[in-house]
Amino acid sequence: MAPPNDPINSILNVMKTHKEDNFFELSNGELIVKNIPLLFEVPSNVSFSSFSSICQTTTAPLPLFRRAHSTSSNGGFLGFKKDDPSHHLMNSLGKFNDRNFLSIFRFKTWWSTQWVGNSGSDLQMETQWVLLDVPEIKSYVIIIPIIEGKFRSALHPGTNGHVLICAESGSSQVKASSFGAIAYVHVSDNPYILMKEAYTSLRVYLNTFKLLEEKSVPSLVDKFGWCTWDAFYLTVEPAGVWHGVKELSQGGVSPRFLIIDDGWQSINFDHQEPHEDAKNLVLGGTQMTARLHRLDEGEKFRKYKELEYYSEDSGMKAFTMDLRTHFKGLDDIYVWHALCGAWGGVRPGTTHLNSKIIACELSQGLDGTMDDLAVIKIVEGGIGLVHPDQADDFYDSMHSYLSEVGITGVKVDVIHTLEYVSEEYGGRVELGKKYYDGLSKSLAKNFNGTGLISSMQQCNDFFFLGTKQISIGRVGDDFWFQDPNGDPNGVYWLQGVHMIHCAYNSMWMGQIIQPDWDMFQSDHVCAKFHAGSRAICGGPVYVSDSLGGHDFDLLTKLVYPDGTIPKCQYFAHPTRDCIFKNPLFDGKTILKIWNFNKYGGVIGAFNCQGAGWDPKEKRIKGYSNCYKPMKGSVHVNDIEWDQLIAASEMGNAEEYVVYLNQAEELFLTKSTSDTIPITLEPSTFEIFSFVPIKQLNHIAKFGPIGLTNMFNSGGAIQGVQYGDGANYVSAKVEVKGGGNFLAYTNVLPNKCYLNGTEVEFEWSSQDGKLIINLPWIEENNGISNVNFIF
Repeated sequence: MAPPNDPINSILNVMKTHKEDNFFELSNGELIVKNIPLLFEVPSNVSFSSFSSICQTTTAPLPLFRRAHSTSSNGGFLGFKKDDPSHHLMNSLGKFNDRNFLSIFRFKTWWSTQWVGNSGSDLQMETQWVLLDVPEIKSYVIIIPIIEGKFRSALHPGTNGHVLICAESGSSQVKASSFGAIAYVHVSDNPYILMKEAYTSLRVYLNTFKLLEEKSVPSLVDKFGWCTWDAFYLTVEPAGVWHGVKELSQGGVSPRFLIIDDGWQSINFDHQEPHEDAKNLVLGGTQMTARLHRLDEGEKFRKYKELEYYSEDSGMKAFTMDLRTHFKGLDDIYVWHALCGAWGGVRPGTTHLNSKIIACELSQGLDGTMDDLAVIKIVEGGIGLVHPDQADDFYDSMHSYLSEVGITGVKVDVIHTLEYVSEEYGGRVELGKKYYDGLSKSLAKNFNGTGLISSMQQCNDFFFLGTKQISIGRVGDDFWFQDPNGDPNGVYWLQGVHMIHCAYNSMWMGQIIQPDWDMFQSDHVCAKFHAGSRAICGGPVYVSDSLGGHDFDLLTKLVYPDGTIPKCQYFAHPTRDCIFKNPLFDGKTILKIWNFNKYGGVIGAFNCQGAGWDPKEKRIKGYSNCYKPMKGSVHVNDIEWDQLIAASEMGNAEEYVVYLNQAEELFLTKSTSDTIPITLEPSTFEIFSFVPIKQLNHIAKFGPIGLTNMFNSGGAIQGVQYGDGANYVSAKVEVKGGGNFLAYTNVLPNKCYLNGTEVEFEWSSQDGKLIINLPWIEENNGISNVNFIF
């Protein structure tokens, strides 16, 4: 008999007491939600099962299980049966027309992006989920293709509005004909709550991944860093890295983390001597058929000698030691590697590992994706795949060495090559489990459980199988400083495409990992555009500047002198009125993203128009007719205050002060006020900070904005205290950073104290701007205490 407090008993009690009612019903060829037909012409071989009937037991934490079952009537599973088993099955789930949707689809093997339409036939191949607008019941429904057994699934477009589901194993030897839970559906009246609930339910049911809330994130999330990729590409070597860190430090923005990207490893080609590094690798692409021939650093880094000659150390260990000795704030040094070691895997016979060159075979769904040089080259050379039974040894051998020589983390790239080479290994799900399990174990053992940035990973296989330990990852395609296809205008419009990738992918990926918006170059023609989005994305800020290619005036709007950043409290989401719109080439929509600071909300408005996916050409191309000024509007209610417990009270304020960072305007607004109109030129932005106003007494009002010289002004505010004296009231604000501190007040303060000393200040009776200049006080970690007496 189980003890009285056994989780099994608790789970059974939850099950017994929960109502079996469900908002979904499959009847007479229709999938109905709250009495509204959602999908029509549903084939008779399709089934629906409630969440409770499918998920009756789990080893997930009991609080998550209870949370999932508290909303179990909102969701359920779709399945289907076929007569003949196959490794690749396609089936309609029904059709819809004249209903707006938002979807995420893979436009390359590695990368996903947003797509909207109003019919099942408008979907793109390899759709990862589709969100349907159901205004009849003021609700939203999501359909998420998932994993069942050894099969993964994706949605594809059908004819006449039909939505097709593709279930595939990735191996002709692994077949099935019946699925009871190959897709999940969920309904909610709030699109952001919908995402939380749906992925909580899937986490509990699948029990193969963990939510972001269950994991720790690496400390670099609130810091500034530098990545070597665009600075050196494959020519990266110690001297260049050293000079890059030195330039940034001397410019007043000390990197707190460094990513040594592709080019540091021991790689060569099959036709070369087995134990000699390939020479003269310069541009990206030439390395994609190369393989690892040893598991430590390449010759360029092995030859490094310690500068001070304090010991006999050389190579990567000496290099990391020197970097940390000379650049005291450099907390983390990461290095890049592909999931299979290098782009072409591990060369057979050169290491202790059992590696075999496997020919690549692309799944049928990838026929609908964009031509990609990386895919072409990988298919050309095949993958030197370490046997999956050695995945633990493979990663631990690499990572334990790296840890010993001072590397604190890895950026793991090229993740979805596994699906190309799964034929002999039980299919893509089984192969993925082996590799991701090995990677997770090594991360926990060698890099403090958090030192890994995942990249080129934007497919459901990875998120459902590979994220038990991994807690941060890229949410967009690469930052392209120009169009690789040669479009001269791409230097502009590709930057907006990048932001759309990141904003919409964050809606689902952010449930599982900390969104990383990728690096950019501070001297790029659109650098300010990128900087504005990074300032409020809620993740790390890092650049890939070339030597001598730094805009320090721009960087100091993002980064404090100590290398930390005024980071938002959450990760950025598109506003509700952008969800079913196309901010890339509909010629009318401005991208708006919302986030929170400790004492206010923030909205970034970006004109991203001018490019996007072309389904016929299967590529992202320019739409020059849309690259023009755009009009839009912003409102305090665009911020979803209820999505963070710490922010929910701010959403009930009677009045707000709003500050426009670029226009430098300050005014008051209410939740009942009209919208704020805005016009944005192409590739420009505005950041709106909304701060609840505090009534200090029967006359004085106060609202702290923050540092106006930072893009995320409100992120500088660390604490606010209000006080009452015998004859006065006070507002005390703790601020990190130097520069112009701005607050709103409707009356002239009597006095202002900075760190206990009375100082002068400026106040405008016209708009209520209250300004004081703050120094950066190094010994106090840049913190100033400002006290206004009224």
